[in-house]
Amino acid sequence: MSYEVSRELKEKLIFLADKYESPSFADSDPSQFLRWYPLNQTADVETASFIAAMLAFGNRSQFIPKIRQILELADKTSCKEKTESSNITGWIKSEKYKKDFLPTNTFSQADVSQASISQTSACDLSKKFYRFYSYQDMHVFFDELRNILMAAPSLGDYFEKEWLDKGGNLYDLISAAFPKSKIVPKGKSSANKRIHMFLRWMVRQKSPVDLGLWSWYPQSKLLIPLDVHVMQEAIKMGLLPEKAAPSHKTDLVLTECMKKVFPEDPCRADYSLFGLGVSM
Repeated sequence: MSYEVSRELKEKLIFLADKYESPSFADSDPSQFLRWYPLNQTADVETASFIAAMLAFGNRSQFIPKIRQILELADKTSCKEKTESSNITGWIKSEKYKKDFLPTNTFSQADVSQASISQTSACDLSKKFYRFYSYQDMHVFFDELRNILMAAPSLGDYFEKEWLDKGGNLYDLISAAFPKSKIVPKGKSSANKRIHMFLRWMVRQKSPVDLGLWSWYPQSKLLIPLDVHVMQEAIKMGLLPEKAAPSHKTDLVLTECMKKVFPEDPCRADYSLFGLGVSM
């Protein structure tokens, strides 16, 4: 099913995209972590961005501090030990998270607690880190992220090869690369909002927010990161039916509809709909 977009609505969506797709968009958004590292440190930028995307659900005031805690811990640990792996990618590849990322570590301390590190075996990793994800869940996620980073120089290099070899949808390839990780969305029927948001960050070109590092993947193939704000505004505008569910099918319908407004870049409508939704 395809919904019609009037001339007036097209103009409104373009106006909203122009309004919200600006550097200030990242001020209170998880996209602020895209520039945690200098852009020439591609592997670190991609790794930090992926971690940020996978934790970006729920209340911003809760998940943004959690993302920051992980990145600060990785940086502080590496700098304290003065190793070559003084970044998030090095922290993951060297498996430092196994001794650093523990329930006993407060993260907010200026230095990594050696007492905490020495208690690794005594830590209860079943304790929750964020919402329903435990420290053990995070360790499994880091383990599978490490497997990718050990197989290729960066996430981009790894998934470019995967896509060139296997084709298909990139979000399916990302899900498949994390078979044991609960934190990475799975399922053919799911909207997979966090993966699509990460891909928007990596793929979209010439944006003041998105990085466009993965120029090898067509931005016309991206799907809109479908969340409650986007759905609510799309329903209000008549772009989706009132009883639409947050599913892959709904995402396909909305993205196809937005190609009528942004033919080669349908994901730009995410700024129109999400920006309007969170500002209301």
